[in-house]
Amino acid sequence: MREWDLRALRRHIGVVLQDVFLFSGDVCANLALGDSSIPMERIQKAAQIANAERFIQRLPERFYARVKERGSNFSGGQRQLLSLARVLVFEPEILVMDEATSSVDTDTELLIRDAMEKIMRNRTCLLIAHRLSTIRNADRIIVLHHGKVRETGSHAELMEKKGIYHRLYQLQYEREVDVPRVHE
Repeated sequence: MREWDLRALRRHIGVVLQDVFLFSGDVCANLALGDSSIPMERIQKAAQIANAERFIQRLPERFYARVKERGSNFSGGQRQLLSLARVLVFEPEILVMDEATSSVDTDTELLIRDAMEKIMRNRTCLLIAHRLSTIRNADRIIVLHHGKVRETGSHAELMEKKGIYHRLYQLQYEREVDVPRVHE
């Protein structure tokens, strides 16, 4: 790996972080990371797939709307959708998503999860998440505990093992699963 050209390697990897950084400028420049050679159609298509187009179209200047420093004029969910669109503009073969849904409201989480399903097709994805809904459909889940791999498998396999993943799943969803029913 040390012999690989890092610039070439980085062109194949896209990263979506929990804390999205947006630059001062406009939406279009943020999505293209300042590369004016990227066609507008590619930027718009990425925004559409990432479910960001809807809110971008409501902005007064749409793709040329001003972005304040660090994207302070956008909600956390909007910044995350822009981050997803930005990574799509560059069409990476490998995608790393670190807590992409951790700081958003439920409605935005659904938009992000929908976008993630589309984005994850035909590419290798590494999802780092505490919200199990984000990783439930992954081919392979690796459960880390105190820095060590404790379990691996699909959601169904890990649920069947009734280990750490199963307990975490129960803790996150017990309110939904164990809602007391009122009998008449």
